Amino acid sequence: MTGWQPRSPLPSDAFVDWLTREGSSRYHDHHPYHRLMHEGRLTKAQLQQWVLNRYYYQTRIPVKDALILSKSEDPAFRRMWLRRIQDQDGREEGQGGLASWLELARGVGLDVEEVRTCRSVLPGVRLACDGYVQFVRESTLLEAVASSLTELFAPTLMARRLDAWKEHYPWVNRESLGYFQMRISRATLDSREAVDFVVREAATYELQERCVRALIKKAEILWHLLDCLTMACVPPEPEPQRAAHEQRDDRRHSRTQA
Repeated sequence: MTGWQPRSPLPSDAFVDWLTREGSSRYHDHHPYHRLMHEGRLTKAQLQQWVLNRYYYQTRIPVKDALILSKSEDPAFRRMWLRRIQDQDGREEGQGGLASWLELARGVGLDVEEVRTCRSVLPGVRLACDGYVQFVRESTLLEAVASSLTELFAPTLMARRLDAWKEHYPWVNRESLGYFQMRISRATLDSREAVDFVVREAATYELQERCVRALIKKAEILWHLLDCLTMACVPPEPEPQRAAHEQRDDRRHSRTQA
């Protein structure tokens, strides 16, 4: 009787394909709220609510990145990852991704100080974003980095968002869309570095599987954020349309395979 043999790790290309397949099928660009956004069917108030609530997620990004930074004993990794915090927080006041998002808030007609305080953020959104920080805090360095790989799909989403906003929401100040443009290039670099790290460090099939699960967890958090916005801001669809969307979502969540 032979003993149990662990499954061999996937080749790098197959592992990256697994990550890409699972991440892209669950990425929040498929969410009904984003579909409404990209089709120009959000009201001004609904678009403003997305900007206001999403800002809280933006504030959690440098916090989770600082946690990732603290997990590494490698100075080269820390130097690489530190750039992410600087990109979001800026090197000086008024710079970086958070400042750019506040300019977006101004561009859609929101009170910037109200957005900055985060006091109007939906409780469910706050819970989802804080849950991501907690997941990173409790995870290994490898899993925490893998959870960030939703950024693999961000450049395409940002490009679509830029085009959609310019076409469908002409009342938004064009100069306030700089965050989206900035993330096209920076997310490309960030995701490439994170993929290289994950592929190098996930030396067993078990570790590869844990990385995929971490990515799925992050995708579910982003999805839940939009669920909260939908429940708060979007009237229910007629029953036939809702049933069709639920069937598509069921198919999307069932496609988990190596």
